[in-house]
Amino acid sequence: MPSLGPPVEQDPLVAEGMGYVFGHVPRLRACCFRVIGRAPDFRLLLEDEIEIVCAAEAHWPAVEYRQSVIERFWRLFRSYWFDALVVAGAVEAVIEVVWRRGAKDAPTSSLWIVIPLLLAGMLPLLTRRRFPFGAPAAVFVINAVASFVDGNLVTFLGATFLTVLATTFLFGLLEDRRQSVVGLVIALAAGGVVGHNNNQGVGDFLGLALLFCIVWLAAFAIGRKLEQAAAAEERASRLEQERELRALEAVAEERARIARELHDVVGHSVSVMTVQASAVRRRLTPEQEQEREALEIVEQTGREALAEMRRLVGVLRRPEEAPALAPQPSLEHLDRLVSQARESGLPVELRIEGEPTQLPPGVDLTAYRLVQEGLTNAIKHARATRADVVVRYGDDEVEISVMDDGAGGGDGGGSGHGLVGMRERVSVYGGELEAGPRAGGGYALRARLPKQG
Repeated sequence: MPSLGPPVEQDPLVAEGMGYVFGHVPRLRACCFRVIGRAPDFRLLLEDEIEIVCAAEAHWPAVEYRQSVIERFWRLFRSYWFDALVVAGAVEAVIEVVWRRGAKDAPTSSLWIVIPLLLAGMLPLLTRRRFPFGAPAAVFVINAVASFVDGNLVTFLGATFLTVLATTFLFGLLEDRRQSVVGLVIALAAGGVVGHNNNQGVGDFLGLALLFCIVWLAAFAIGRKLEQAAAAEERASRLEQERELRALEAVAEERARIARELHDVVGHSVSVMTVQASAVRRRLTPEQEQEREALEIVEQTGREALAEMRRLVGVLRRPEEAPALAPQPSLEHLDRLVSQARESGLPVELRIEGEPTQLPPGVDLTAYRLVQEGLTNAIKHARATRADVVVRYGDDEVEISVMDDGAGGGDGGGSGHGLVGMRERVSVYGGELEAGPRAGGGYALRARLPKQG
């Protein structure tokens, strides 16, 4: 397959001609490509042509491979940069102690003893993840013991000095404050032992102790900040999980509520069908036996369907809830809903635009619930001073808008999941829901529902 390059600029006349060709041969496509070592080319290809790939559709595994290598290296660096420094410090210490073997104040013991003790006093830091207290403590204990073997071993190398400073810093970062304080005591005690074996004075020890305390305090402060950040992150993660759980519960509750309400709507329709079938059957003549049997089947099927629906919805209904005896509300009851909102102290203006038409019961109920949700939020949570309700009947859909001038967020009852339930209702009938702050202030809730549901 030819190697592809970046797309070349296309001539306007060529583009016009290609538009004509594409309009009459829809299976053709234009492709600008480069073959390595050749000039750019422009061809017409069939859609199922596989020998040549367009530059815009080309797949570049080399680029993705380099990116994956860089990301993998960065993850390893972030995880093991301190380990790399420890190993590098150990290697440098071994080279230095061998190279400066005859220097002043250099260790006088055999290299077969010095090098193992040197490595033993640094490499325990590689196990700090598994032993956050034991690994730093081992560094100080081993170096203190090594000073008894050779007093110059610990104080001679700069790598060893940096190692004990880093170890003191690790003590300060410990989450357990008691272990952190004990670690500082161990560091000071080991420093005193090493200073004594190296014939250092009290002034040297006090200077070292002051340096250890400064490093430990800095690490202790950083550790507390890290703990607070980790606690805040964990708390945010827990709150997010709880929010998602509450959202799922709200969706389940709203679905159960929709099922209960639709049971009343559908149950009423099935009851009407059953009663009408029974009425027609009673008006038949004795000779119409086949028609009577058909209508009896309709009656029996309707009654069985109603019984099954009652049992199903009985599972969804709470124990304290009684079956709804009143008919489900619809847009015909908006005047009553608006009057209740006005009695609550919220001025509401209701506008009906277009020619009102009869909607399916489920769509009608959903539209009513949307208006109810918007007014409830405006009264209880938005601190609004007025609200506008607009119901606009179109050719194929009905649009409901509830707008207020308050500062609420449309949280629906303060639980944060009012919109979740409304979206669930609207999605059942293939509608669209928009909710958010208005440009001039306030909040708007808009929904479009298909008339046919």
